Amino acid sequence: MQQSEQKRSQESQENPESPLGAQQRAARQRVESGERRSLAQALGRLVPYLEGLKLRWFFGVLAAIGAGVIALSIPVVLGGLVDDIEAVNAVGAVVWTAFAIVLGLGVLEAIFVFLRRFFVIPPASDAEMNMRISLFDRLVHQNATFHGAWEAGQLQSRAIADLNMLRRFFAFGSLMLVTATITVSVGIGVMFTWSPILAGLFLCAAVPVIVLGPTFRRKFIHYSRSAQDQAGEVATKVEESVHGIRVLKAFGRGDWARSSFKEEAATLRDLEVSKMRTLAKFQMLMVLLPESVLALCIFTGLYLAAQGDLTPGALAGFFAMAVVLKQPIEGIGMLIGMVFMAKTSIDRHIDVMDIEPEVTSPAEPTTSEERGLVELDQVHFRYPDAKEDLIRGATLRVEPGETMALVSATGGGTSTLLNLVPRLYDVTGGSVRIDGIDVREYSLPDLRSRIAVAFEDPTLFSTTVKSNVLLGTGHQRDEDDPAHPHRDQAPTAGQLEEVLTEALHTADAEFAANLPGGLDTRIGEEGLSLSGGQRQRLALARAIAAKPSVLLLDDPLSALDVRTEERVTARLRSVLEGTTTLIVAHRPSTVALADRVALLHQGRITDVGTHTELLARSETYAKIMKPPPPGGQELMDTISADESEQGFRENGMFSGEANERDAIPAEHDEARDQADGSTLGAESGAVAAEREAAGHVPAAGTSREVTK
Repeated sequence: MQQSEQKRSQESQENPESPLGAQQRAARQRVESGERRSLAQALGRLVPYLEGLKLRWFFGVLAAIGAGVIALSIPVVLGGLVDDIEAVNAVGAVVWTAFAIVLGLGVLEAIFVFLRRFFVIPPASDAEMNMRISLFDRLVHQNATFHGAWEAGQLQSRAIADLNMLRRFFAFGSLMLVTATITVSVGIGVMFTWSPILAGLFLCAAVPVIVLGPTFRRKFIHYSRSAQDQAGEVATKVEESVHGIRVLKAFGRGDWARSSFKEEAATLRDLEVSKMRTLAKFQMLMVLLPESVLALCIFTGLYLAAQGDLTPGALAGFFAMAVVLKQPIEGIGMLIGMVFMAKTSIDRHIDVMDIEPEVTSPAEPTTSEERGLVELDQVHFRYPDAKEDLIRGATLRVEPGETMALVSATGGGTSTLLNLVPRLYDVTGGSVRIDGIDVREYSLPDLRSRIAVAFEDPTLFSTTVKSNVLLGTGHQRDEDDPAHPHRDQAPTAGQLEEVLTEALHTADAEFAANLPGGLDTRIGEEGLSLSGGQRQRLALARAIAAKPSVLLLDDPLSALDVRTEERVTARLRSVLEGTTTLIVAHRPSTVALADRVALLHQGRITDVGTHTELLARSETYAKIMKPPPPGGQELMDTISADESEQGFRENGMFSGEANERDAIPAEHDEARDQADGSTLGAESGAVAAEREAAGHVPAAGTSREVTK
């Protein structure tokens, strides 16, 4: 395992432009940034999350200090009582008095411990919730580039494990560290009042800790950060395997996935063991030194008592105090380790929170009347770390109510071009305008309320069919929801049932009514309980139900069999009337929906016309849309191998594959899985192909493969 890690590291150093090299550079930059941040600076970043909670936390600290002070008072009382026994020779009375006082102090200490938890646990949980909500809010406002660069497992570990760690630090570590510091300081001060010599000896135990502390800190923080980052890698492996379980089963690669996961899990185990060994060595020092010094104090104390320089009560009180201080001193090692783990969690939280969203609403947004006019003006776009633009000056005008098909070879940029309209990505040059206004001048809620999208890879949520289809409407929204501004074209609350029925009928998704719970059936995570064709039809119904002025369809019928496609196509023609539609098409049946076709070639719109016109005058368009004649290898040689396969699939040569897949009932999962043979990725296969064609290298320290 170490050899493979060294080999990968060497390869990344030799090729700094490789994806792994880019990932390691970004990860190293984040770690170095965290190392430069002091503990005080890191803790200061938590203050906003404690607004309104500080008073309860303060009362919790007071209760913890109160419990510590009471614990310190017991040795003082015992020391005085021992001297009283010698002074008045009233053993019985002193014993009963001591019993009553110690019992009372013990009960009072227990009350303070209860109050500590009573005051601290709710604000600690509230702070954790506030941080988790803030993190989620930041994630949902990041653009597609961010989510393409970060592994889901890394984000999940930050949202769950790291914030759990910070809650424990809020509720326990911070209080106990403050309490232990005050308790030890006050206790040693009391020891000095009894015997400066013994107190000085006892204090000598701190010298090795002060000397060795920085080394422990450096090692522990390194292992803690590495282990928490590796936990994110393990979470990513689990997520990839669960999402790709059908592919693993279909190709019989379960053992391969297990081997890959075992390697990541073993790395995490090694890091955790190294971290705990470092902590164990420091804790051993924290236990050994006080015990050793205490033995020396016993010898010295007895000598001083024999010489008359120390009273028996002071000697008894000193060692009772030493016993009380023993627990906080030994616990300081664990508490310091918790502090460093909390700092690592804060650093990892800051890694995400400090990344400002690239796509935001302008300070003074503009709006306009909805008509549906879409204009692309010399649009350029380049993926981060790509060597050249994927879109190189595309210009196109789509009139209100017009349906325009976008056609290109595989990886040509049509899916990416579509994603620029709702600002899933921002253009790197030129402009995209809707109703005469640059999309960057709209507020994001206003812009996206005008647009609905049906992606090639449909994503459904773990809720009811009804909620999924009505996601883009006012269903289950507050009337004053700022993320869903009012639109005259939007369906009202009373029209939602009618809209739902119409959308399901248009997308030929009426099968949903026959599910066990009808339209209230929960369809499971990402809709994987449904077939690919069923998911795609529900996603199409969702886009239709939103009643947008601009509808974006990314090859929305690719998973449908021929007959279903014909039905949906016929119904879409009537529904799309009056709606401006941009549709990515790879086969003539989809192009038939369009009034005009735009050919995207080498990053530019090179021709616009009807399907028949482009077939007649554009050799490139004909190569993309026409299947090769028998023996027509000479024609296909001019197109890449990927384009050839795509041409066969998109012109119906493999239409029986989709027909076979949708013909299998949804309940027969395994059989349908073998026919489907696909897994969901973080982005559509079309976008992934376009990234590859543009030479895009995943950024920001994490990669995400799209399994085709």
